[in-house]
Amino acid sequence: MSEKLQKVLARAGVGSRREMERWIEQGRMSVDGKRARIGDRIEAYQVVRVDGRVVTTGKAAGRCRVLLYHKPENEICTRSDPAGRPTVFDHLPRLRQGRWIVVGRLDINTTGLLLLTTDGELANRLMHPSTEIEREYAVRVLGKVDESALRQLQAGVSLDDGLARFETIRDQGGEGANHWYHVTLKEGRKREVRNLWQAIGVKVSRLIRVRYGPVSLPRSLRAGKWHELDRAVVARLRAAVSMGVASSRHKPFRWDGSKTQRHATRSPPGR
Repeated sequence: MSEKLQKVLARAGVGSRREMERWIEQGRMSVDGKRARIGDRIEAYQVVRVDGRVVTTGKAAGRCRVLLYHKPENEICTRSDPAGRPTVFDHLPRLRQGRWIVVGRLDINTTGLLLLTTDGELANRLMHPSTEIEREYAVRVLGKVDESALRQLQAGVSLDDGLARFETIRDQGGEGANHWYHVTLKEGRKREVRNLWQAIGVKVSRLIRVRYGPVSLPRSLRAGKWHELDRAVVARLRAAVSMGVASSRHKPFRWDGSKTQRHATRSPPGR
């Protein structure tokens, strides 16, 4: 049974589906020696090359793997940086085939949960707005925000790239001038959380992603460390985006981290 070329390559972990489409347009791919084009469908027996190198597809490409990485500040989510800044990929285990694909990038100043997978199709679905996968963030701001402003953030605020809003906002308290909130949203536009608060005149001083879909950031996983999710949790992630057995409700997964040293810094309220 034939499938679209970019979908096959994404599943094999070569990259996300959108990235594969760009590579096809750039002429970097061929099928049985002929230049690939957008819309091409391939069979399992056909030979696919990227930049002249044969790509392993199908069952031989291996099982889907997912890492949970605790991203610290001052790391970027790209594979390399002209300025020489550290990247999250500096700390990840090496793969014999395929590569790690980031699920929902975090900016350099945002910390917390970052998922990476070898399955580009899974990454694409987890990030796509149509699947409405919930992201949860712990947000520290200066001072307590009044109720009318919080209602505005949930009703919707017009940003440069369109209307945006938080699904939920929970007051987590705080000390002194700092106040913590937990917010959720079902999309991942660039700097969306920070921009929403900024739109009502509130500056974010710290931002931590604590959950992505059914997976939560373990308290015991130190910044700069990773943990590979077991097959049962990966199956739940796939089910959440209709890539496995459907499930109507998903309880957040929390790894106990019994073999990992506890993070020395203080957790935000509600964690």
